[in-house]
Amino acid sequence: MQNSQTRKSVEIKIATVVAVAIILTKATIPELELALKDITAGTPDFFEDEFAILDIEAVSQEKFDWPKVCALFKSFGLNVVAVRNARPEDQANIRGYGLIIDAVSKLRNEEAPLPTAKEEPKPSAPTLAPQLQISNVAAMVIDTPVRAGQRIYARGADLIITAAVNNGAEVIADGSIHIYAPLRGRALAGASGNTNARIYALTMEPELVSIAGIYRTFENGFPELPAQHPVQIKLIGDSIEVSSMKSAA
Repeated sequence: MQNSQTRKSVEIKIATVVAVAIILTKATIPELELALKDITAGTPDFFEDEFAILDIEAVSQEKFDWPKVCALFKSFGLNVVAVRNARPEDQANIRGYGLIIDAVSKLRNEEAPLPTAKEEPKPSAPTLAPQLQISNVAAMVIDTPVRAGQRIYARGADLIITAAVNNGAEVIADGSIHIYAPLRGRALAGASGNTNARIYALTMEPELVSIAGIYRTFENGFPELPAQHPVQIKLIGDSIEVSSMKSAA
């Protein structure tokens, strides 16, 4: 008797894919190759077959040899799958090379809601400086060491790790990353574009850190900071700032 329950040939499930966002300010192959060599500092496995999205807004007027561009990034371990901020007239050509057009919706200034004037109540206590308020924030908690080759992604949440993140490991969060142990691998906070995300660790010896797609590596050594104090990493403008969390005496 034939089994009436047949196995589906295709099943569709929701999957989260993390991609490296790369902002191009140069367009020629030699310039891009030089920049990639500078980022990776000669480390052959700096990127490990990761997906990449190229943001070409700053060089959208330039002509790209897309097969050569993709081959160049592939040689550095990055698989270009999408292009962001391409001109409308170039999008069909880009799609012709098997690339996706990654649409980014931007809020125009005239669309921004205007503040409503209201009477300020008289303060009954000293006014405090403005604080970032986050409500209903979820968190993923990891209690075991993150070993080389492992990748952990806290989608839509903060990531809290109570054990070491070893060399070759990668931890990613859409929110902030809190590591109550040494960070020796790679940490990427604000993966979905949250520029207010931060990275905290008791000991900082990272291979790479990133906030909202902006990277910093430490091939020349980590900044000298007071010993035995936690360290925080945050984004100031377009730069990654590293500072000690030593409390004032």
